[in-house]
Amino acid sequence: METLGAQLVLAQEGEVHIALPFSKKLSQQHGYVHAGAITSVVDSACGYAALTKAPAECEVVTAEFKINFVRPAIGERFLAVGKVQSSGKLLTVCAGEVQAFTGTSYKVVALMQATIVNVRA
Repeated sequence: METLGAQLVLAQEGEVHIALPFSKKLSQQHGYVHAGAITSVVDSACGYAALTKAPAECEVVTAEFKINFVRPAIGERFLAVGKVQSSGKLLTVCAGEVQAFTGTSYKVVALMQATIVNVRA
């Protein structure tokens, strides 16, 4: 996350927010933030949200995810929100969303569903 310039801004049980400022270094040929950067922050938000529900002796890893890019990632800053939908002994299913902010208004640019696995540390 440090490489992308992303920062953890909220961590509570079952929900994590990660902020990502716009950077030309993360842009693709049309000037939008690259899908890889957007995917990285929302995957991390989902993973950390799952970690808040995991047993104390466990770490987490992503088993799979599906991401939909619903519009170009254009904005001054972005917020990835990961929320736990269901957590069990081994698997946690999370929903993720990336919001692109310009001023005080935002638009959703990506939606994710992720399956996170608890693994013994």
